Amino acid sequence: MYKKLNDKNRKRLHRKIHIRKSIYGTAARPRLTVTRSNKNLSAQVIDDDKGQTLASISMLEKEFADLKPNTDGAAKLGEALGKRLKDKKITTVVFDRNGYLYHGVIKALADATREAGIVF
Repeated sequence: MYKKLNDKNRKRLHRKIHIRKSIYGTAARPRLTVTRSNKNLSAQVIDDDKGQTLASISMLEKEFADLKPNTDGAAKLGEALGKRLKDKKITTVVFDRNGYLYHGVIKALADATREAGIVF
């Protein structure tokens, strides 16, 4: 499986596996995971005990269709995610960067979610 991936994707997959060994979402503190591509950015809040997605947000939704997957777009997406989590009475999460480096778009989304009142 690893031979078909290029070096960059293979390294991200190894980081992802290493991170997921220690990060686990519960009902009291669900896991916030981020997925990034060149065209889109999405995030999910997952309760791993039940295997259930509690909340999600994506640039594919109509209200965020005009955003670009840069730091400004990620910040707006993070603010909206924080509001959705507050509406569902979720105040603390575990952040899963999904193997991506904590820099740029990923950092902007995390910081905006924190500013919305969600504790990591």
